Amino acid sequence: MIDLQYIWSFLMIVIIDIVLGGDNAIVIALACRKLPYKQRNIAIIFGSITAIVLRIILTICAIFVLKVPFLHLIGGILLLYIACKLIIQEEDNLSSIKENYTVFHAIRTIVFADLVMGIDNVLAIAGASNGKPSLVILGLSISIPIIIWGSKIVLWFLERYPILSFVGASVLSITASKMVIDEPFINQYINGRNEMEIIVSSSCVIFTIIIGYYFNNIRYRKRTS
Repeated sequence: MIDLQYIWSFLMIVIIDIVLGGDNAIVIALACRKLPYKQRNIAIIFGSITAIVLRIILTICAIFVLKVPFLHLIGGILLLYIACKLIIQEEDNLSSIKENYTVFHAIRTIVFADLVMGIDNVLAIAGASNGKPSLVILGLSISIPIIIWGSKIVLWFLERYPILSFVGASVLSITASKMVIDEPFINQYINGRNEMEIIVSSSCVIFTIIIGYYFNNIRYRKRTS
């Protein structure tokens, strides 16, 4: 007999991961754009699979473990740092990129960012799984090819329009601001006021862009001096 509840929970997990996976595709694309072309697929595939495996483990743990205090706040701050770091340009020389930025660095960035920004994803999927680890494993495994192909599409646009890296970083900054707002300690002061949420989100985006512009400008002056 077909278990409709099991199928429904499975579909919910896949949908949640697709909806919340857009930021992950942006992170993967931004992290891999500094690599030589031949190494990008390796970083995208291994980074995505490693991140998903770790997310499965965390989600299964989240089924049985209560929320950690200040987890959203710490995650939001770390994600802001990642957003700033991803838009700071490296040296344009290809040999320099090969020497200083490797596949390992890209995979590490992808996995770390996924763990930081995947808190809401993990909690949402844990709730949708009805306490069934098999659903978590199956649903997140299905999402791997979706995230991989999504990141390749984003990377294609970043290659042709580098300015979009600031747009991508802004999206990550908004995600970070939502994580900060969702922290119960902070949320009690915001208390659902839309204007406060807009101020926090805008501040995070402006902060990220200013930091990225500042350090990129320093690097540009060094190259031209």
